[in-house]
Amino acid sequence: MPKPNKPAQDLWLEERRLRESGYSLICGADEAGRGPLAGDVYAAAVVLPFGLEIPGLNDSKKVSEKRREELFDVIREKALSYGVATASVEEIEKINIRNAAFLAMERAIKQIDADFAIIDGNGFNSCPIPFMTLVKGDGKSANVAAASILAKVSRDRYMLELDKKYPMYGFAKHKGYGTKLHIDALKEYGACEVHRSLFVKKFI
Repeated sequence: MPKPNKPAQDLWLEERRLRESGYSLICGADEAGRGPLAGDVYAAAVVLPFGLEIPGLNDSKKVSEKRREELFDVIREKALSYGVATASVEEIEKINIRNAAFLAMERAIKQIDADFAIIDGNGFNSCPIPFMTLVKGDGKSANVAAASILAKVSRDRYMLELDKKYPMYGFAKHKGYGTKLHIDALKEYGACEVHRSLFVKKFI
């Protein structure tokens, strides 16, 4: 006997609960770029019209690069409000990557009009509006999923620009992550100004 199809994740469940509590402009926030050895960390915050269905919307890590690019344009067109922000390599070095990612999310939230924020992950504790954290929120909330797409695509495009400036590292291929190609380039050329020194010191 075939197994019944697993029901689709309700990406509006958390927002529905929050609306029942009196909130109306609920944003999702997520970051991209905590793991790479180079480049700024990016974050985005998004308020979608409640109940909007965007086919294929999901955690950015579960969506192909081509589809992310398509969703990027749809989200920006449909969103009631959105913001994209960064924390620099210098800030990452100074306050550590975790806190820098939180800072980028806080900056993104400050760009938009919202009265409550759903933050992907846990540990976040600095927000200009009421908020909740949601582990794996980019697969549970439409707004967080949308934020994950904007953050990821924005950072990937930034890494493509860095690739033009520093072609020897192959940023366009690995987006700054610690692949063999990247590590081999670090060993050959050393680090450049966009590398996170605390991340790369064990390779050079």
